[in-house]
Amino acid sequence: MTQHSSDARTALVVVAHHRTDSLTAHTARRTVGRLEAAGYRVDLLDLHAEGFDPRMNVADQPDWGDREKQYSDETHAHMRRILAAEVVVAVFPVYWQSVPAILKGWIDRVWNYGFAYGRSKPRLAGKRILWLGLAGAPADDVVVEGMRSVLEANLNEGIAYYCGFSRSTVGLLTDAEDRPQRLDAEGNLLVGDAVAGTEREAQYADFDRRAREFVEKFLAEETVAA
Repeated sequence: MTQHSSDARTALVVVAHHRTDSLTAHTARRTVGRLEAAGYRVDLLDLHAEGFDPRMNVADQPDWGDREKQYSDETHAHMRRILAAEVVVAVFPVYWQSVPAILKGWIDRVWNYGFAYGRSKPRLAGKRILWLGLAGAPADDVVVEGMRSVLEANLNEGIAYYCGFSRSTVGLLTDAEDRPQRLDAEGNLLVGDAVAGTEREAQYADFDRRAREFVEKFLAEETVAA
């Protein structure tokens, strides 16, 4: 285990995938390692492994007339983990040009009124977040630019900045599938042959490199901002 000083900064890494052997989980573990190497104390939040329920409920429904509402114990526990972190990194597969339901539900229930927004000075002010989204589309697919724009508008502007984060960055990681997929001009899904052997090793080595560069650039920007 990496040793940290008592004044080490804390990062919250949130992973939203149901399989521990997925590329998403692998990327989250690699991200934890990079953050620890940079001197962070890392809190790893695996939403599926911890059994987080993304469904809104009465206890966590916002009360627009009471921003001091006491939400559920589970939600307050997650709020404390966010407050303790200077940096948040969310790692997730891109579904329908958005985040998976479990991650969206975590934001709905935890980034709630009176906590993440609804105050003159947001409690999350000054924090930084990196969204690492894994997409199966090849890098040269025409849908990629639109996907990136949708994610940036939704995650950066619609969520992070609205909640007071000082920096929000989307890192879109294309080519996450070993079988390239794209739509042709008639809307038919074309699935290519699976890569294997040395070609597959090279593909995933490149994927790891791109993920690492997103994290390193994000941390370097944080250092400059500080």
